[in-house]
Amino acid sequence: MEKNDLMRGGDFLLKQTKANDVFIPEEFDEEQLMIAQTCEDFLESEVFANLDRIDAQEKDLMPSILKKSGDLGLLGISIPGEYDGFDQSFITSMRANEAIGSAYSFSVAYMAHTGIGTLPLLYYGNEDQKQKYIPKLASGEMLAAYCLTEPGAGSDANSGKSKAILSEDGKNYILNGQKMWITNGGFADLLTVFAKIDNDRVLSAFMVETSSEGITISPEEKKMGIKGSSTTQIFFNDVKVPVENLLGKRGEGFRIALNILHIGRIKLGGTVLGACKKAINNSVIYANERKQFGSLISSFTAIKYKLAEQVIRTWVAESAVYRATGDVEQIIQKLIKEGKKKGEANIGGIAEFAIEAALLKVYGSEALDYVVDEAVQIYGGMGFSSEAPVDRAYRDSRINRIFEGTNEINRLLAVDTTLKKAPKGEFPIFEKAAELLQNLDQYSSTKAPASYFEEKAHYVNNFKNAILMLIGVANEKLRKELVKEQEIQMNIADMMMGLYAAESTLLRIQKLNSIKGEEAISYCKNILDIFIYDTSNSIFKAGQDALNSVVEGEENEKYMNALQTFTQVAGVNIRDARRRIADKLIDDNLYKF
Repeated sequence: MEKNDLMRGGDFLLKQTKANDVFIPEEFDEEQLMIAQTCEDFLESEVFANLDRIDAQEKDLMPSILKKSGDLGLLGISIPGEYDGFDQSFITSMRANEAIGSAYSFSVAYMAHTGIGTLPLLYYGNEDQKQKYIPKLASGEMLAAYCLTEPGAGSDANSGKSKAILSEDGKNYILNGQKMWITNGGFADLLTVFAKIDNDRVLSAFMVETSSEGITISPEEKKMGIKGSSTTQIFFNDVKVPVENLLGKRGEGFRIALNILHIGRIKLGGTVLGACKKAINNSVIYANERKQFGSLISSFTAIKYKLAEQVIRTWVAESAVYRATGDVEQIIQKLIKEGKKKGEANIGGIAEFAIEAALLKVYGSEALDYVVDEAVQIYGGMGFSSEAPVDRAYRDSRINRIFEGTNEINRLLAVDTTLKKAPKGEFPIFEKAAELLQNLDQYSSTKAPASYFEEKAHYVNNFKNAILMLIGVANEKLRKELVKEQEIQMNIADMMMGLYAAESTLLRIQKLNSIKGEEAISYCKNILDIFIYDTSNSIFKAGQDALNSVVEGEENEKYMNALQTFTQVAGVNIRDARRRIADKLIDDNLYKF
């Protein structure tokens, strides 16, 4: 792909993507797979053998495991070589995140340290700050946490009350405030703390060492899940923060927080993949061992449905995550070639795909919730026992719909960001929507093209038309009031999410077909058949709900007929397709898709 043809954030709504232009998981190179294997081997030896001790928060256990991962270089995968890191690509770091994602509470501690704990400094720190702290964070000598949320400031982060006032001698900021839900708070050495300087309206960011006088760390919070993860409140009482520990510029804190959250969202989309695959492995192994009525429960078709659907949602999420990851990597490399430093390029690449990051966070976290819920169901009564592995998976999954901004916030963010791109002149979504509405009578339920991939591409393109139509109608009827209509925005977000996931799955299979041939993708086509079929119904339902809320009478009938046309797909024998997927999983006795 030529650099001028690179996909930009939200382009999936307006443009056709070629299969050869997307990155798929089957393209990982030997080094990337080796790093992932190193992560998996580490988890086997240091984490999975100690899960109960970790959940009991045995003193010093979690920080000692994090430091051991630092000894192996796992904390420095994406850190540049000049700061003692491995300087790996965004794609490689995502694959490592996926591997670590199967590690329950440890994955939370790891992601907090390597992500929101380290990246603000890596991307926004000056050279002196980075030289002082980053090598220690890469090795595990220092562990990090991120302090943004306050009792009265959660999703509305900029409403925080923490304050920093410059001392009379001008050498320190005097920091006062309270932060809560601080992951790694019980043992972190270095905090990224957000507070307002004097009477500023916006946040600034500071690096604060926990050894500083005036810091009080509360006892560990008692939580529903991720019990082994340290979560505390931290109080700052006249804490002296050297002026040289201001991170970035004064008033830049909210921007720093926002960009770090974009990174966290897309990386959470990758992290949940590891958790999904582990839960699927537990599910099928148990189903292949448990007998009822004289037969293995894996032979029961109701169980096969569950196993197949676990695979489908995971494989689709994986397709979408690595498509977006590849797009981010291309923008990063483009920016580096244009002279940007790697940190700036990473920020720019990820911020460009804020829409996709938000959608992936939502889709991935909800896919994992489905997978672990059905894992408990497959285990039956044993699934409700803490003796079974799926108990921990079920409890630990729930936080992901709240982490990195709630799924409600992320749905609204995806749509809001999409609509705000339009006035900038490079994203003509309103023009395309208006053109479609003007020519709506030209669309009819014509038979889809004959070849398999052309047929699926036809459906995906029609899903885009359905979304454009709804955006056009909502903009025409609601105008500026659309920003207040959260239900309508969520309908649009769900349609966008279904589209992105469906198109990503199609593109992955098309590329696989060109690499491995028709025979190798038979089970993949079953996944695509089912997902397109199900997505057509979910997009219709979301569109129907929105249209019935904003238009009435003959106008409603016109748009509803068009929506039916745009979401019409050929029937699929989903029973047999799911059984084929389940049978492969059952025969392999592991997730090998």
